[in-house]
Amino acid sequence: MRLLLIRHGQTPANVNGVLDAEVPGPGLTELGQQQADALPAALADRGIERLFVSSMVRTQHTAAPLAAALGLEPVVLPGLREIEAGDLQGKHDRTSVQLYISTVHGWSAGDRAGRMPGAESGDDFFARYDDAVRQILATGVEVAAAFSHGAAIRTWASAVAQNTPDEFGTQRHLENTGIVEVEGSFEDGWRLVDWEGEPVGGEDLIDRTAQDPTGDAF
Repeated sequence: MRLLLIRHGQTPANVNGVLDAEVPGPGLTELGQQQADALPAALADRGIERLFVSSMVRTQHTAAPLAAALGLEPVVLPGLREIEAGDLQGKHDRTSVQLYISTVHGWSAGDRAGRMPGAESGDDFFARYDDAVRQILATGVEVAAAFSHGAAIRTWASAVAQNTPDEFGTQRHLENTGIVEVEGSFEDGWRLVDWEGEPVGGEDLIDRTAQDPTGDAF
């Protein structure tokens, strides 16, 4: 299966550099909606058969234009949600952001027992994200798109892809509506096909002033 992991459109938290992983979370900014509106034209020829979203509002709003264009009903998979912030939820100071990032970076480096303060461990994160992807695989489609989140996509994809080092995702940015494409299965292994770090609609949809901790290289 080919799986397109699509990061949601811009949110107010992305603009202000706030760690926001609560469910259901905020919707999109005006730019975020423009980013979502660019998806149907950009992905028209990808052969997408099914759409999946997390339990967070921002993925559902981002998927809506593509779902309408393809005539598909997105399926909610809670396991696709962002890496929990726990005690760091709602904070944007440098110390809190660095602690969040260093914890996630530790998971990528192999310390999956490490726990986000007041929240999930790396083992917990990979278990629930793996479960969500297994549910996508169980549909039997050849091409699926899953709308998820910056830190979650970067951490999971680079860890499971056999043709990249586990820390690969910490070194690459993923703008809002950027896409990471992987191919394979848990049985046969996963391979990174493409890492489209920019918004699919082009540079006009990038907010260079946004203080976006989960989209920037760690």
